[in-house]
Amino acid sequence: MAFRNIKLPISDFKIENQRATRGGRQSPAPSGVVTLVRGSAAARIVSALLFLVFLASSAVGQVPTPMQGTNKASKAGEQAGIGNYPVFEFHSGFWINLHHALYEQARVREQRPTARPEKPSASSGEEKKTSGKTTGGSPGAEEKAWSEAVEYYAAALARRDLVFDGEMVDIKNRLAELETCADLSGKSEYRCAAGLQPELIAALERGAPWYRAQWWNKHDQSNRAWIAATEPLAREFGAKLAEQLANVYHAEWPGGIIRVDVCQYAGLTGGYTSLDPLHITISARDERNQDTAGLEELFYEASHGLAGGVRDALVREYRLREKPIPRDLWNAILFYTTREFVKRSSVGKEGSVERFGLATRGWQNFQGVLERHWKPYLDALMRGRAGPDDFDRALAQVVTSL
Repeated sequence: MAFRNIKLPISDFKIENQRATRGGRQSPAPSGVVTLVRGSAAARIVSALLFLVFLASSAVGQVPTPMQGTNKASKAGEQAGIGNYPVFEFHSGFWINLHHALYEQARVREQRPTARPEKPSASSGEEKKTSGKTTGGSPGAEEKAWSEAVEYYAAALARRDLVFDGEMVDIKNRLAELETCADLSGKSEYRCAAGLQPELIAALERGAPWYRAQWWNKHDQSNRAWIAATEPLAREFGAKLAEQLANVYHAEWPGGIIRVDVCQYAGLTGGYTSLDPLHITISARDERNQDTAGLEELFYEASHGLAGGVRDALVREYRLREKPIPRDLWNAILFYTTREFVKRSSVGKEGSVERFGLATRGWQNFQGVLERHWKPYLDALMRGRAGPDDFDRALAQVVTSL
């Protein structure tokens, strides 16, 4: 594989609060846009990773508008000159949060695991109580509708995989696109017709009033707080981390913007990524994603769009040996790699990343093999001593040892 050395462009940043228009009306001004101003004298002093962040500077303290998420379309020409470094666009969207909340509650109802390693449901005690009966003993209309929506998810979606089920990925992607819509059936605006299964649309619209009244404001504030905590770490440490990962995988970061939807629940391991387009979903509530571990999770998930060479090499090596590919090996290698570089950085030494290793995602079976065969490749790369064949050799050794 060809190795390309990537140099970080020099830029500085200014924050602007802008109003987006929808249908001739101004939407609430929820977001601060990080606009890149190139070529200033001050910019040449500091190397900065280019990030487009959809976050209001006062988001944590404000009361979020129901049915609205953190959202803004990118301006024409804003991607010019970004090179091959990741540009993240953070969202806290109503419909995609509702979808994941219903999915989690349905799995709780079906007594299916909501986290890996399996542990009691990640739902807070307050949420469990709120989704039960009302104080008066009989559920109101909105609560009954919520329960019906959960029942639909339990019957139709709770058994399905968020990551490997193509239809679940399509649902997630479509709901992310419609985050500012008042409904999903196109009644308010034609563009809001979701085109999803009618039963799914009906379940989401039934559950929306109760979710909006009971959980959404709290969830949106939590999501925005996570973005506010993670974005400065990405600004400070992301450039070097992005370059290190590109060097490891002998690849360039994909062009364009990487959408990051921040939700309260995001699957068994606290986050997941789908490709084509590259789309990250991260849990703001999961303890494995807090503080510096949030930076690690962000770049681990983003690495799925960078490390196709690892996946291809694993497929090749396992076919040669006529062995089945372990389901989570690719994920484990990417997570282990990101974690190693975060640990070695100053942010890793100061933060909480050390607490959450492979075992906290149920991938402990790969730990020893990666320590013996993959880590030496990373060490050699850090010292500038990695040979052109070391990448393939290390992965072949990993496969042989499993």
